[in-house]
Amino acid sequence: MLHTLDAPAVRTWCQLALRALGQAREEIDALNVYPVPDGDTGTNLYLTVESAAAEVESRFADPAADPAPGLAETVRAMARGALVGARGNSGVILAQWLRGTAETLAEGGGAEQLRAALQRAADSAYQAVAEPVEGTLLTVARVAAREAHRAGGGLAQVADTAYRAARDALRHTPEQLAVLAENGVVDAGGRGLVAVLGALADAVAGQQPMGPVALRGDVRAVESCETHLRPPGPGHPAFEVIYLLDAPDEALPALRERLGGLGDSLVIGGGDGLWNVHVHVDDAGAAVEAGVGAGRPHQIRITHFAEAAARSGTAAERGEREERARAVLSVVSGGGLAELCEQAGAVVLHADPDRPPASAELADAVRRSAAREVVLLLNDPELRAAAGAAADQLREEGVRIAVLPTRSPVQGLAALAVHEGGRRFDEDVVAMTSAAGATRYAELAVAEGESWTMAGVCQAGDVLGLIDGDVAVIGAGLAEVGESVLDRMLGAGGELVTLVLGGGTDEALAHRLVAHVRHRRPEVDAVVFHGGQEPAPLLIGVE
Repeated sequence: MLHTLDAPAVRTWCQLALRALGQAREEIDALNVYPVPDGDTGTNLYLTVESAAAEVESRFADPAADPAPGLAETVRAMARGALVGARGNSGVILAQWLRGTAETLAEGGGAEQLRAALQRAADSAYQAVAEPVEGTLLTVARVAAREAHRAGGGLAQVADTAYRAARDALRHTPEQLAVLAENGVVDAGGRGLVAVLGALADAVAGQQPMGPVALRGDVRAVESCETHLRPPGPGHPAFEVIYLLDAPDEALPALRERLGGLGDSLVIGGGDGLWNVHVHVDDAGAAVEAGVGAGRPHQIRITHFAEAAARSGTAAERGEREERARAVLSVVSGGGLAELCEQAGAVVLHADPDRPPASAELADAVRRSAAREVVLLLNDPELRAAAGAAADQLREEGVRIAVLPTRSPVQGLAALAVHEGGRRFDEDVVAMTSAAGATRYAELAVAEGESWTMAGVCQAGDVLGLIDGDVAVIGAGLAEVGESVLDRMLGAGGELVTLVLGGGTDEALAHRLVAHVRHRRPEVDAVVFHGGQEPAPLLIGVE
């Protein structure tokens, strides 16, 4: 448990917040009915925090850096990353909330500073919104700050109190905003802030991420997280305009007045000459021109709500459209694995084992494929949230995309083995999903230090055998652990064993394991590939 927030804790906070928003992204999208029922608040919040986390990670990229990043540098990086990457109404408000937090935490990370930071954050969020509305993220932030100010105790108690107060405030949002009560949901942006505050409490306490927020009994849970864009109702502006703006502080009052006269949902966050501008208008050109009058707008994004809704469509509507060129994008690390996937007809995105690709990288890889139908093979469970956010962006661009949450490259190879581009898209996805699901996966790893596992306590240098993601075997040698893993996996049946050697792994290991399979289970075939992946010395698949 921390008594003072430091740079590593802020880094952990960003990582946990990104994970929490990734897990809740579809739920939050489905809650999104205000200010426009466009089903993207969860995605926008995820992309905003993803940008914040990436900026923080860039400060820790060199582990040998001297001096290491300090608290002030880290929280400022978090705030700047969020501002630059903020998406949508809620994303810009959250970015401004993080900026307010950073302005105070840059001076110190004790309990008193955190109390002050949460109040500064809530005030900054309110100030960013031209016409604040209660029952939204703003209310949740204000209540969290108020209760944190009243809380006694140290840093952990302040963070935990803020989280629990935010969760309670979220439950009451339908009582404050009629559109939420009419739809039987809580506020989407507020739900996102609860996830961020829960991640802060976890980072301070050193605990596992907190569970999902329990809604009130009279607020129905969302039955389906598959939402579709809906055009705004009568009288609502037709366009969402968002851009970064380089402008002096003194130019902002006139800009606010000009944009306020053009539309609604105006949010301007930032400071020190860099601003993120968000507004809903009928005249998108005039909104951009207002930015030109104030400074230099860039990274301009204009969304026409009705066209976005039409592009989204339902799955059945998309199926009726003309068949288009198809691609399979496989995310892998290791030259051998990349070559195997390319030989099977996939487009490959090479992943750095130390830095998984962000949603923007996944989306760009799909765009480069120039295909209008895409099957995305993740081959890593940690990529699911980023892939979901990327897929939502691509669907708005008219790309038909299916994300297969393959958890290991061996599952991806099994899916590729049954891929047929000439089949209907849905049939191809079903066949690939079935093949991946029928493949159990395992890997060998070397423990970096003492740790508790499902199989007991391991020490640095021990070889771990992980089956379906959980440690099942602990031993001293690769071959012995590999044989034990194979025996366990084949005990449940199997017809084909696939062994993928990592970079630098001796081929003798594969020969010994193949001989072991043939001796124990002569009816089972075994194939060996040189994957070159890091750091796992061996991947195992059983079909």
